[in-house]
Amino acid sequence: MRLRSKKVLTRDWDQLDPYELRERQLSRLRWFLSTRVIPFSAHYGKVFRESGVEPEDIRSFSDLARLPFTSKLDLLNTPENPNRARDFVLIPDEAVLRRRPEVIFSVLRRGKKKTQARLAEEFRPILMTATTGRSSDPVPFLYTQHDLDNLAMTGRRMMEVCNSKPEYRHLNLFPYAPHLAFWQMHYAGLGFNTFCLSSGGGKVMGTSGNVAMIKKIQPDALIGMPTFLYHVLQQAVCDDARNPNIQRIVLGGEKVPEGMRRKLKALCAELGSSKVEVISTYGFTEAKAAWPECPAPEGEMPSGFHLFPDLGLVEVIDPETGKPQPEGVGGEIVFTALNSRGTVVFRYRTGDYIEHGLTYEMCPHCGRRAPRLVGKISRVSNFRQLKLDKIKGTLVDFNELEHVLDDIDGIGAWQIELRKVNDDPYEADEIVVHASLSGDGGKTEMKRQIERRMRVATEVSPNRVEFHDAETLRRLHGVGENLKEEKVADHRPKAVAPEKTHNGSSQPKPDNHGDNEHEILEETSHR
Repeated sequence: MRLRSKKVLTRDWDQLDPYELRERQLSRLRWFLSTRVIPFSAHYGKVFRESGVEPEDIRSFSDLARLPFTSKLDLLNTPENPNRARDFVLIPDEAVLRRRPEVIFSVLRRGKKKTQARLAEEFRPILMTATTGRSSDPVPFLYTQHDLDNLAMTGRRMMEVCNSKPEYRHLNLFPYAPHLAFWQMHYAGLGFNTFCLSSGGGKVMGTSGNVAMIKKIQPDALIGMPTFLYHVLQQAVCDDARNPNIQRIVLGGEKVPEGMRRKLKALCAELGSSKVEVISTYGFTEAKAAWPECPAPEGEMPSGFHLFPDLGLVEVIDPETGKPQPEGVGGEIVFTALNSRGTVVFRYRTGDYIEHGLTYEMCPHCGRRAPRLVGKISRVSNFRQLKLDKIKGTLVDFNELEHVLDDIDGIGAWQIELRKVNDDPYEADEIVVHASLSGDGGKTEMKRQIERRMRVATEVSPNRVEFHDAETLRRLHGVGENLKEEKVADHRPKAVAPEKTHNGSSQPKPDNHGDNEHEILEETSHR
């Protein structure tokens, strides 16, 4: 029954009714915990021993609350445990494996060498990705061949959900890096058995090199980060390039406001492609997968990110209390692996907030019945306190600012810069908006729009709005230099506090709060 259950959940991942889907997820979770996670993960073996909870005790989603969450802090190295991430890797005990009936049966049926090879494919790490968070050291995540097979399968599903076609030419503009975004799209091409050329993004070929590639291969689909793709398409338009073949733009690595979708479509139209679907994906290193939207009919909103319920279980919780939210109610996304090897996480708090929560209803656009995350995704922690005068602070939601600026049609690329007055760490904070014009509107009118919309959204206005040409914005964003384009740049010097010396005098003491207090937008799709 268990084998059949596992096969049905994978085979019919997007067709099961909600009740059957949840039951099969729980069945797989119990099997996964009892046979793979608890015996072979040092961290989770300890967690379950200390909690007194057995896998068979998890009979409903509410039972998950009996176990603690995992956070990124749990994965970070400490002086006491300098290789902490290893505790999350499934490292099998050979003695345990030898005693398992399925292994004994495999040896009798296939022979010892073939059984050893099969177990090596399941458990031996052969690829590493890493988180890209700016607030802490990267955390390695290990993949086995089992995980790479899943990556190809999820890549194929992404292509299918996005209505791609095997005959399409796909241009992958994610940078070459040990990060999920690049590898997910690489394996999507393999899993879908389609042409997929990886350009390496800006660091390898630069903006002009990617424009030349668009001219040369005339791709049907462009895949990459929104800001970088905007710069590439803008340069292609400036170069009078033509490509009437573009059918899809698939985005990851950053949030995708509606304004950005409109701007990308407008640039494609100038290249000769007038009917382009712009599709967003959401993913993060710890999930070892990215989840796609399906194309929305003209004039309708996207229906949400289609999850892969056979590979992971997603909860939505109240970020303050940790309690589960009802279906359709926003909250923080929590992920539990159901079929990973290598590095595995259980009840992992992503720090990402989904606006309208989780739904199990049939997708109104494509008819799939997989669970979906609906609405805008933002960082739970992305409210930042700015001291706009010397006395008190103002809480500013930078998630909202991103949407505000992208939704102004007359503005092309932009960057928010945080500074201190006179570069004095004890002075007030300043907000400077750098922007380029993309339409016929004048600078005065665009400045008014930026100031008005920012004031409505956050109750603060920029101290200055500075306009630049496209090349200057590319330089400010770090196109071709940074892994991700820098849309919010915090250039505030850290303050120092006086520290008493042995003789009672005051000496400057570094303020260690700056890194955490002013961390700006650690993007989700491939941290």
